[in-house]
Amino acid sequence: MTSVTRALVLAGGGLTGIGWEVGVLAGLAEFGMRPGDDADLIVGTSAGSVVGTRVAQGADLAGLLDEQVAEDAIARERSVSLDGELFGAILEEMTSLGGDPAERHARVGALALGADTISEEERLAVVAGRLPSTDWPDRKLQIVAVDAVSGETAIFGPDSGVPLVLAVAASCAVPGIWPPTTIDGRRYIDGGVRSPDNADLAAGYDRVLVLSPARLEIFALPVLEATGSVAVIYPDDAAVEAMGANPLDPSLRAPAARAGWAQAEALAEDLGNLWSD
Repeated sequence: MTSVTRALVLAGGGLTGIGWEVGVLAGLAEFGMRPGDDADLIVGTSAGSVVGTRVAQGADLAGLLDEQVAEDAIARERSVSLDGELFGAILEEMTSLGGDPAERHARVGALALGADTISEEERLAVVAGRLPSTDWPDRKLQIVAVDAVSGETAIFGPDSGVPLVLAVAASCAVPGIWPPTTIDGRRYIDGGVRSPDNADLAAGYDRVLVLSPARLEIFALPVLEATGSVAVIYPDDAAVEAMGANPLDPSLRAPAARAGWAQAEALAEDLGNLWSD
């Protein structure tokens, strides 16, 4: 009998995305479902790269939830000011249709390379603070980023030879907001430039669970062509309200995490049926 293969896909969505994904996973665990433990593949993009790494490392989900709602959670992050004109230009490139995707991504990369941001060193310190262990887990974990110059997709994993903190920082390098990450002399930007979830990387798996903090249908995206059972979970109305309008606002991460936990109870039975053999 052929064994069932499972993939957990954790999409981007800023700090509130981290909070909501952690809340959902911790809530599912409370109701008897632990997709992170059972997944043969974990795909993490941007916020999802942080959560995916912690899950793949075997983090206690209740403890991970406590981190999100702790009183000092806000102080551990950097507030950000947004250049509306620059970010508008970036969104225009990311939502444009037609042409070579790599060329479009490279144009976004050029804008990111020219942006005025905090230093890479400061940003790496923040990302490292989210990862108590900097060792790659012994799991099939794929962290997605984009080469800022070529526009090509980069997938980092345990066998890539890339330090874990650099891989996660690259995947989280929101263009125009955080600095591109330097790895072996090349610069990398957020994997969400390619796709908010990069769920197509889970093609061929029998069971796929996608946690997607944001609905971004406006983007021209690679799509997962399902060969098995797929569930895509978005924040419900209460979670959307809790997450607010700014996904990078540190003060909204705790409400997002609590809302994700509350949402999980309604999801647990149906997702358990999807995930089971």
